[in-house]
Amino acid sequence: MPDQDTLPTPAEVTGARPLSQAVARHRATIDAVLARRDPRLLVVAGPCSVHDPAAALDYARLLAGAAERFSDDLVIVLRAYLEKPRTVSGWTGLLPDPTLDGKGDIGTGIRLGRSFLLDAAGTGLPLAYEFVDPLLAHYVADLVSWAAVGARTVASQPHRHLASWLPMPVGMKNCVSGRLDTAVQAIRAAGLPHTFPGVAADGRLTTLRSAGNPAAHLVLRGGPVPNYDAASVAAALSTLHEAGLPPRVVVDASHGNSGKDHHRQPGVAGDLATQIADGNNALAGVMLESYLSDGNQPATGGRLRPDLSVTDPCLGWDRTLPLLETLATAVRRRRQGS
Repeated sequence: MPDQDTLPTPAEVTGARPLSQAVARHRATIDAVLARRDPRLLVVAGPCSVHDPAAALDYARLLAGAAERFSDDLVIVLRAYLEKPRTVSGWTGLLPDPTLDGKGDIGTGIRLGRSFLLDAAGTGLPLAYEFVDPLLAHYVADLVSWAAVGARTVASQPHRHLASWLPMPVGMKNCVSGRLDTAVQAIRAAGLPHTFPGVAADGRLTTLRSAGNPAAHLVLRGGPVPNYDAASVAAALSTLHEAGLPPRVVVDASHGNSGKDHHRQPGVAGDLATQIADGNNALAGVMLESYLSDGNQPATGGRLRPDLSVTDPCLGWDRTLPLLETLATAVRRRRQGS
């Protein structure tokens, strides 16, 4: 028999430090931005994945200060990702592998990750999270204000069912190939009610029944060819219209849209700012991979720097702040022109 470790139940973990009511307010605000009832821009910013909770909390405090400074124009959300999807192999994130050595101490990862999320929420920021393993969702979902289903899981029925159940807006990323149809189908599926197996608070398998998530939406993350430019955004909005879905998109300035080159993120964000300033009201959000220091480092091979991403390369904070200023200025121009 393979080794087995018993995990704590969701109730044991979530009951230790109860949720603040601020999460419900954050979810409502983000929903209003996506529905364009709120003219501000959603900005999801933060590290590709959290590997050092103390350093990530330092970043969160910096971002919280910027969120207050730009609050008239931007709704800034901390990218607090604790799971990392992999095409083949690699570090899978703080929740499943908190020691970054493949030992897979998931129980410790759950407690460590939830503690970080609670501390990060204490800065006043809404939290963003990509749900990779549906079984782990029940340990963290109550703290999340904006969720993502990634390019590698957007075709997965369990992830679509999970999105239909989650009580917050969920962004569906276009798949790695760059095709939009899979994500559009995922949005439609998430909007419907479903019955599916899940984990109860006491850890038992149970039947979950979802009402459907009307706040599921499209995230353009590029593919072999970027899709952040005005023509690509317009084509995506046309595809959504043909599918009978609301005309709104969030655009990821990293991943396929930057070729995973963090030096190209400012150019992508600048192009998006121009589209916003020119009056594109359907461009509801922008995602940035940003951290304390520029670049990244291998997840293995010695002592790790706490301030440097161990997965995708990120923009350092000194290069992130001017981008937030640029986006805020673009939103003001869009509002003045409306």
